[in-house]
Amino acid sequence: MAGAVVRHYLTTCFMDSETTKCKISYSLHSHTRSLPLFHNKYETRRVVALMNGCEGDPKLPIGSIETRTLTAVPSPSKAMERLNVAIRDLKCNPPPLTSGILRLQVPIEEQIEAIEWLHAQHDNLPRCFFSGRRSRANGNGSNLLMDIGNGNGDTSFTHNLVGAAGVGSAVFFQQLHPFSYHDWRSIKRFLSAKCPLIRAYGAIRFDATANISPEWKAFGSFYFMVPKVEFDELEGSSMLAITIAWDNALSWTWDEAIHSLETTMQQIASVVVKLKKEASGEPILSKTHVPNKTHWDLAVKKALQEINTSSSQLVKVVLARSSRILTATNIDPIAWLACLQVEGEDAYQFCLQPPNGPAFVGNTPERLFHRKWLSISSEALAATRARGESSDLDLQIEHDLLSSPKDHLEFTVVRENIQNKLESVCDRVVVEPKKTVRKLRRIQHLYAQLSGNLRREDDEFEILSSLHPTPAVCGLPKEAARLFISETEMFDRGMYAGPVGWFGGGESEFAVGIRSALVEKLIGFWSIGIRRNRDS
Repeated sequence: MAGAVVRHYLTTCFMDSETTKCKISYSLHSHTRSLPLFHNKYETRRVVALMNGCEGDPKLPIGSIETRTLTAVPSPSKAMERLNVAIRDLKCNPPPLTSGILRLQVPIEEQIEAIEWLHAQHDNLPRCFFSGRRSRANGNGSNLLMDIGNGNGDTSFTHNLVGAAGVGSAVFFQQLHPFSYHDWRSIKRFLSAKCPLIRAYGAIRFDATANISPEWKAFGSFYFMVPKVEFDELEGSSMLAITIAWDNALSWTWDEAIHSLETTMQQIASVVVKLKKEASGEPILSKTHVPNKTHWDLAVKKALQEINTSSSQLVKVVLARSSRILTATNIDPIAWLACLQVEGEDAYQFCLQPPNGPAFVGNTPERLFHRKWLSISSEALAATRARGESSDLDLQIEHDLLSSPKDHLEFTVVRENIQNKLESVCDRVVVEPKKTVRKLRRIQHLYAQLSGNLRREDDEFEILSSLHPTPAVCGLPKEAARLFISETEMFDRGMYAGPVGWFGGGESEFAVGIRSALVEKLIGFWSIGIRRNRDS
């Protein structure tokens, strides 16, 4: 690379056996920002002070949680105009409260993809994206029906939410210690069932007890954000929204929140261009795996020896590896994620990028849990086969998967573990179907769906803590497998295989962060890595 200075991406990829071959190169667009500079070893970015909701007292309620819906407009640019007028009105009429959170939303009469809106915002950080699984069965996106009104009960209509993208954080939640009940309550303090679209998007580390490596430092032990500016893709329409959060007790006043919002709005692009979701080959300069083949084989042998030792508690462990690939071109993580949407039709897509940090993006089929009010559901997904090149071969492979004693045992262990966890906080758990095959684009798994009713809303934290990490990405018993992984793997999984999703007032949903990548912009190269290869 002598004779030229090239901007590239450092990408650490976290993918399992359904390897995506979709790659996109995309030139970066420069634009001016009016925020203070922050310097790190990767690049120069601009940041502002923000409010960390974890530093507040979760026992003290927020003064006001409100959503206001303005009249519908035909385009994002008109929505921007309407919101800017609303911000000026708010400056003239500040609320007489020392804390609160207010969302203003403008329906748009055209369905625009949330990921295309996010791509138009370039490197405006922090940013997030989450979309529900899309399946051929219903032809739609997420089945989450959102009641959208003005927050005062005047006008309300239901929409199917397909995906949401956000930039800037009205309030964020982050700590270095493991995600706790106190942290969960701190997030819930800013949420209300009356305002279903005020949500905190984020992710939690796979192992919060492990040391955080430099590439994951910006995320902390967990990172959640309520977007300052959010674009919601709905079924048949869209919505642009702004959220203002303030709390004098956290030294973040209404005036500071409004000023921060105005600064962010100056950077928002209202012109959204259709993305070309096409695969393109990237010139690969080098590829490094951690561990290499020799050390990988040794790790698998060590795991099998431990499992077969009579005094060992370990029944199953799932090992991973990290791969870093050096390329000669830039990778736009949002354009890449758009390509993954084509690859993984029946999967969650997500992106989370804190200030001065890399982008954690992924395309995962695996649900950790979905809660609506007290109703909760989860899934068991285990055992893997490739898809057949013909329908007859695919059917034969499906039959082999269903009749395999080894795969049945692996799947049963996962299903019963999840069922036991749900039964500890639910009055009744239903497993239906008990065992079937779920077919994805490249592979197929054994699958079961589990559902129940929580005894109380606070059990949401308990179920999140107990379900993660699942046997499919960690092993059994959980603590013995986690300890073995910590002692054996030579890299930090970070958020890979951890919970990724969102908390809402009356609803929450989390996926398992597999089939994912950590994308970092550097001078000189980018890399792609971590692939889950084998259950031992």
